[in-house]
Amino acid sequence: MPEFLKADTKLVPRIVEEMESKGYAVIEGFLSEEQLQAACQHVDFEVKRHDHEYFAMQGVDAVKDSIFERMTLSPRIGELMRDLYKAGVGAEPRSTDIFPALRCLQGTTGKRESYYFHYDAAALTALIPLVTPTEGRYCGDFIFFPNLRKIRGNLYFNIIEKAVMQNTLTQKMVTFAVKRGWLKPVTIKIVPGNAYFFWGYRSLHANEPCDPKLLRSTVLLHYGEPHSRENLVSRLFLGWNFRRARIINERTMRKDVG
Repeated sequence: MPEFLKADTKLVPRIVEEMESKGYAVIEGFLSEEQLQAACQHVDFEVKRHDHEYFAMQGVDAVKDSIFERMTLSPRIGELMRDLYKAGVGAEPRSTDIFPALRCLQGTTGKRESYYFHYDAAALTALIPLVTPTEGRYCGDFIFFPNLRKIRGNLYFNIIEKAVMQNTLTQKMVTFAVKRGWLKPVTIKIVPGNAYFFWGYRSLHANEPCDPKLLRSTVLLHYGEPHSRENLVSRLFLGWNFRRARIINERTMRKDVG
C-alpha cells in the first residue's frame, strides 16, 4: 500500500494561510484509491458489527491493525501535523501523538450526534471523509464557526469557555438559531478521500443530521493539546472528549462479547 502524502514544500504555508483566512484548508486526494478502499472495507466490517447504528472508535488502541492505525503512526502525516502546529501556534507541541477518531453516523442513534457544537481539546484537526451521502436533504454536512477564539494561555479561561458553549442549554440555543437562519455557520460538503484541516481548538464545529438510512463515515486526526494534563483541573475538565471516548470504546468492546 502506498505511503501517505507526497513531498510538497509549499503545502504547510498554504494550509496555514487558508486555515487563518477562511477557516479551513483541503488536500484533495489525501487518500489514494487503494487507501480509501481499505478504509471503506474496515468501515463496512464495523458497520455490520454495530448493527447499522452510530458508533465511534477513538484512540489508537481502538483502531489497532487497521489503515487508521497506520495513518496515525505515519511519519509523513506526523511531520505534516507537527509543522502545521508549529507554524500556526508558534510553539513546539507538548506531544507528537496523533489521536484518531473513527465515527459512523447511521440509524436512529446517529441522529442524536448532529448539531453537537464543541471546541476540540487539541489545537489542530484533520477531518477525512470515507463514506458520505450524496443525495437528499440530510447528508451530514460539516458546519463550523471558524477561529472564534485564540489558543488560551490561561487554562481556566479555556475551561470556562468550553463549559459555557458545550452545556445542554447552549447547545439547544445555538442549534435553534442555526436552524432558523439567525446564525450562519460555514458549511462544507465533504468529499471522500480528501482531508479538511482546521483549528479544532479555536473553531466551534459540528455536523448536520444524516439520513438514518444512509451512512456518513469519517476519521478525525487530532493533534497538539495546548494545555498540560499534569494539572489536576486539566485532568478533570479538559479530557472530556477523551473520557467520553473511553466510554464509547467500552460499549464497542461489549459488543464483541455479546
